Amino acid sequence: MDFVSQPLPVSVNYMMSKHKSGANCSAAGECVSEVQRILRERFCHQRLPDKPMGLESQYKHLLELLRRTAVHGESNSVLIVGPRGAGKTMLLSCALRELLDLQEVKKNVLLVQLSGLLQTDDRIALREITRQLHLENVVGDRVFGSFAENLVFLLEALKKGDKSSSRPVFFILEEFDLFAHHKNQTLLYNLLDVSQSAQTPVTVVGLTCRLDVLELLEKRVKSRFSHRQIHLLSSLSFCQYRDAFRSKLSLPDDFPDSKFSQDWNVSILKLCEDKSVDEILRKHFNSSTDFRSLHLLLLLAVSRVSVSNPTLRAADILEASRMSNADTKANILHGLSILELCLIIAMKHLNDTYEGEPFNFQMVHNEFKKFIQRKSHSIHNFEQPVVLKAFEHLLQLELIRPVDAGVCKVQREYQLMCLMLDQTQFRPQWRARSGQLMQEKSDEMWQGDENTKGMTLQNSATLSTLACLSLA
Repeated sequence: MDFVSQPLPVSVNYMMSKHKSGANCSAAGECVSEVQRILRERFCHQRLPDKPMGLESQYKHLLELLRRTAVHGESNSVLIVGPRGAGKTMLLSCALRELLDLQEVKKNVLLVQLSGLLQTDDRIALREITRQLHLENVVGDRVFGSFAENLVFLLEALKKGDKSSSRPVFFILEEFDLFAHHKNQTLLYNLLDVSQSAQTPVTVVGLTCRLDVLELLEKRVKSRFSHRQIHLLSSLSFCQYRDAFRSKLSLPDDFPDSKFSQDWNVSILKLCEDKSVDEILRKHFNSSTDFRSLHLLLLLAVSRVSVSNPTLRAADILEASRMSNADTKANILHGLSILELCLIIAMKHLNDTYEGEPFNFQMVHNEFKKFIQRKSHSIHNFEQPVVLKAFEHLLQLELIRPVDAGVCKVQREYQLMCLMLDQTQFRPQWRARSGQLMQEKSDEMWQGDENTKGMTLQNSATLSTLACLSLA
């Protein structure tokens, strides 16, 4: 019996095509998730390069200094100076990595890392040094007469049992300039003093972005510093910056879906040729050559990739640039109440009247009452406690700040404040905000049933207030 192939019913064809499209969407979704995972890991967990690019001479100099301490027992001190993002920490990390790969150094050298942002005084710094050297049990409950005695005791405790020599110690001081603000600069004095002595092999490496850092040091501290400085100046060109943009977005050859990877990399090449993307990259390059800001831009752009938009578009880069350059303080204005906005207006008027002199709550409240007297039909007359609560909320949002915080205790109504918004932040954002609110209120008021159509007196007053504020 012959069977003649009959076409499948329409419902069966529909189900098969639906199943096939669902499978395609699932595969595309997995590819997009994998792309975002790879790129996020690349942007957030940066790996050290094999050798610092464009910093060969500085790298060689620093590596030789560290090697002399680790191998020959020489003491040194050096400052690495450069703008933020120039590669100071990366340069030091690469040099330490290569040095610690040596078998004779790996088990002998001790590393102590301090930061001026974390160790804000010598007591905290000494406790951190003790912790990183694993000498808490040795110190115990001992009481020392001075910082110097404590430090000498720690270094003595590091001496080897079979020889009279000590283990080399590298002291890494991030934000070196902040340590200069410690009382009497005791930490810097003792570390640099030990680095000059022949008893203990110590190298003090400071990292700072201040060119005038030596001017911050006391004379006795400066005299013990070797005055070795390694300067890092960015020599990155825009072509190199654009190549980095392309390479950081490209997918590796071992990506699970080779066709998706090929299409993605081709779209990235086309993206680099787009004029609007080129303008955005040039703007960011002129603002900062720090790759961390580029990583933030790319991270925001990659987060917009989805199954419906599986490739990166110029619009994604444009939106990411807008978000990364957004003024957060000006955006806070969008969430303020009418009362808080009125207080901001009053502070602005006081700033204009008294040429930026500080103000207190009482002055702002008096200005607010004047506004109510002029526009009594358009705004509710709030009681002083309510106004004070709104004023304190602005303080919590850091739109205003105390001038002399903690210097003297005065009543909160009379504590001097200054406004943290300038004209460029205030006017454009407020006009946009007031126009948006007026449109929303108008839509709400006019949309309703026959019984609620028309503006009430209260809604009319709200619109009038917004109009007055937008023209302030």
